[in-house]
Amino acid sequence: MEREARIQAAEDFLKEAVFRSREVQSSIDPWGGPAQRQASGPGNCGLGQEAAIELELTPRAEEILPQLELADLAHVRSIQSEWIERQDALDRKRNHFLRDFRRRHGADRTAYDASTLADFEAGLEDVNLEESRDRRAAALRLLSIAAE
Repeated sequence: MEREARIQAAEDFLKEAVFRSREVQSSIDPWGGPAQRQASGPGNCGLGQEAAIELELTPRAEEILPQLELADLAHVRSIQSEWIERQDALDRKRNHFLRDFRRRHGADRTAYDASTLADFEAGLEDVNLEESRDRRAAALRLLSIAAE
């Protein structure tokens, strides 16, 4: 597998790790009863209190892993855990940006003037670029490839 395709596969593997952890995270009940989603509120962005680190692979991740040709399972699990935590922080950052922006300008984007809409889109783009950059860096670490 060529280098860039291998990096993309590693990024896809990390996305799958987050999907699996989010699935587990959405079923956690902080009160010990049946699983329920927490309502969004001032201190809650809808993601619960913390990331759920779930290292069980999705079926898609099981397909991808052999393509990565990684022998050190402890290394894989370490990078998986790190990325799940980082993705959780980025999702919270995005959610908090949206919450704060909507508090200042309202939730109806169709009512934003051109400048406000540009600020909104730029704020989301900043978080999305950070996420893409950090996921690629994690993929490179997963593959033990030096950063470019």
